[in-house]
Amino acid sequence: MFLTEGYGSTSIEAVARGAGVSKRTFYHRFKDKEALFAAVVHRIIQQIRPPPEVSLLEGTTAHEILCRLAGLVLRAALAPRAIALHRLVTAESGRFPALLRAVYSEGWSQEAAVLIGNLIAREIKAEGLPVELRVFAAEQFLTMLVGFPQRRAMGLGRPMSAKELQRWAESVTLLFLNGCKALPEMAKARR
Repeated sequence: MFLTEGYGSTSIEAVARGAGVSKRTFYHRFKDKEALFAAVVHRIIQQIRPPPEVSLLEGTTAHEILCRLAGLVLRAALAPRAIALHRLVTAESGRFPALLRAVYSEGWSQEAAVLIGNLIAREIKAEGLPVELRVFAAEQFLTMLVGFPQRRAMGLGRPMSAKELQRWAESVTLLFLNGCKALPEMAKARR
């Protein structure tokens, strides 16, 4: 209901009726609508994430590893439920700031940033690279990777084909890895 009707238009009464339970039963399970939304977000993210048995860091070079990881990230970010969730949060977070907290408190973004940041530090042989620069670089990679294809999937142009997405991931990865060569200098400048 959240994804089809919107957060503001989804009432506890309608949710309880749709689930075939009383409002009392609903409140026994969930504190309020915000708690229900957080549970829905958690379920969606669990459904679109790669299963635990899928190795995230597979490949022999940083470029291969990041291209594969980029494919996994794009598959998740462009899944129909992820796009619907993104539309919902974009449309209603101004009125309901808790929506953003529910989505970003899941930890998926932070996990990806740490994973990518550590990979980059090893790649550029800068193990002493400050954590904040690692996270900064990783967040830039994720933003570059997902932003344009996600906008296209939401209707700002034609959605990208599988082949276009693969080329996109490869190009973003190459640009990112070349840009990361400047991270040690950035770290020195911050001292």
